[in-house]
Amino acid sequence: MDRAAPVLFLGVTGGLIGLAAALLVATVLGVALRHRAGRFRSSTAGGQGGRRGRPPRASSAVTAVAAGKTSRALTEADLGSSLGAQATLVQFSTVFCAPCRPTRQILAQVADMTDGVTHVEIDAASRLDLVRRLRINSTPTILVLGPDGAIIRRAVGLPRKADVIAALGSVIPGPGPYGAAE
Repeated sequence: MDRAAPVLFLGVTGGLIGLAAALLVATVLGVALRHRAGRFRSSTAGGQGGRRGRPPRASSAVTAVAAGKTSRALTEADLGSSLGAQATLVQFSTVFCAPCRPTRQILAQVADMTDGVTHVEIDAASRLDLVRRLRINSTPTILVLGPDGAIIRRAVGLPRKADVIAALGSVIPGPGPYGAAE
């Protein structure tokens, strides 16, 4: 029995070390993903390709061109609503999305306090054509559109109100959304 004790001790110690390492990796990943959630990024790829440094897949680009549409802009027909005079906040949601409700409230508040900005919510399940075209992978996904429907910024997850206002500041020229000079 004394010979088995060191083997069992090493097995348990190794298991505890492995468990601690797995918890550390999971914690670091969780913090990184939480930090990134709701942050607006420039939409340089315009929804096509979506991955840095890689061109869009030929099939999606060809399909968009053949349909007479590109992913760089959304029209009033795409949204089912009119575009804002200065900007449009587009939210893709689903019925069972927990962070979608507070996101809806934040975007509606910002749109109400900023002249020329509208908020449009789209049910991702009913608009799979747009979801595929824009590569929406999770909800809520928020797009900030310019007055011409061009996608300027994109965020995934629950945004902070200040981040939404800052994203609008990159679209709306002149004074900030509150009317004061920035």
